[in-house]
Amino acid sequence: MTLNKIVTIIFLGLAFSNVFSEEEDPYLALGSRLMKEERIGDLRIDLPEKDVKKMVPCTLKRGPDQLWGADGLFHQEWVYADCGITLDMSSKKKGAPKSVASLTAIDPSTLNTKRGIHVGSTEQEVMKAYKPFWNKEESEQHVTFQAGSIYGGMIFNFKNGKVSQIFLGAGAE
Repeated sequence: MTLNKIVTIIFLGLAFSNVFSEEEDPYLALGSRLMKEERIGDLRIDLPEKDVKKMVPCTLKRGPDQLWGADGLFHQEWVYADCGITLDMSSKKKGAPKSVASLTAIDPSTLNTKRGIHVGSTEQEVMKAYKPFWNKEESEQHVTFQAGSIYGGMIFNFKNGKVSQIFLGAGAE
């Protein structure tokens, strides 16, 4: 086999690998869009910590700064229990300024998503607001509603027909 044929095969393999992965999980693009556009209150993915500190008036409890092998970043959990907000903050270096990698809202949070969903909204309201992003395979009626993909998007958890938790980010690497 000539070098040109080998290079062509490698190039075609790389070019089609994205097509096949999107065909396998058509929700990846939807989840990526949600992670770029969506907000919970004014909190969003990639929001710098200096802005987070200005926006969240509640008491902060920080976890340890830990290196994750999955993405090679240092992650730290920031919990604002009295606001019902938990943030996964990440940075490339230990102790460096961080930004929001994922966020979770639970009771007593009163923050809304861009589409008006909050802790306490009904499952029907979530369906109406996020139906275009609904991933049926990763959702379980009356338990979870996955918008986008587990690799990026939103997850709404339900208890007694109402939203008990909202998660924005990547639930898996």
